[in-house]
Amino acid sequence: MIPKPAQNENYASKSSNNVILLLDLVQQVYEVTKFLEDHPGGDEVLLSATGKDATDDFEDVGHSDNARDMMKEYYVGEIDASTIPKKTTYIPPNQPHYNQDKTSEFIVKLLQFLVPLAILGLAFGIRFYTKAN
Repeated sequence: MIPKPAQNENYASKSSNNVILLLDLVQQVYEVTKFLEDHPGGDEVLLSATGKDATDDFEDVGHSDNARDMMKEYYVGEIDASTIPKKTTYIPPNQPHYNQDKTSEFIVKLLQFLVPLAILGLAFGIRFYTKAN
């Protein structure tokens, strides 16, 4: 959603064919539809930066002073800060406590295997010993 310019309330109701370049550094809105064909970097550059904070995109290119002066004719207003969505921080969901010390579970499983084996071994030992006598 594009923030509304504070100085020109009718601007928000214009046609969706308009291209809006938002520069949040100075919180200014520029309507650059007429400049699409003349932009030296092509219209794709402007179209990819529409409806969002394009300050970094604009500054990374290193525009000339002449380009910065040209921006004045496309200026339509300032961003109304109350229409900008607030950033939320991610809060992970609560998860049950994970017990990393599974020693007691391991001992129980080991005993469940070894006790019957020991009983079986004891039974064979007794039978072998009593048979020999």
